[in-house]
Amino acid sequence: MNSHIEVALYRAAHGRTGDKGDRSNISVIAWHPDLYALLVEQVTPEAVAAQFEHRAPTGVQRHLLPKLHAMNFVLDGVLDGGVNDALNLDTHGKALSFLLLDLPIRVPRELADRLAGPDEF
Repeated sequence: MNSHIEVALYRAAHGRTGDKGDRSNISVIAWHPDLYALLVEQVTPEAVAAQFEHRAPTGVQRHLLPKLHAMNFVLDGVLDGGVNDALNLDTHGKALSFLLLDLPIRVPRELADRLAGPDEF
């Protein structure tokens, strides 16, 4: 039996998105403190850059907030120039947290009861 399950990040965390110019920041907050360590391990700047590859970020920085069981990502160059310059429908990038929350992660089976949503594994 596999000791891990693969789920979308939204099962382990929720997110919020903000913007300033052509920079987006996305907060990822663990649903349960026990999930934070695996988020830190797997939701890396490299994994986030790969998830946003089609938006060609010029930089991805991660700031850890362990007392909040959260992290904040700053993505440069992902808003097509920002609110005043972009022609896309989501100039503020508010939907970008949903794209990040679709990132697949591996969760040990013993932590499955701390995930949000229905058991599908």
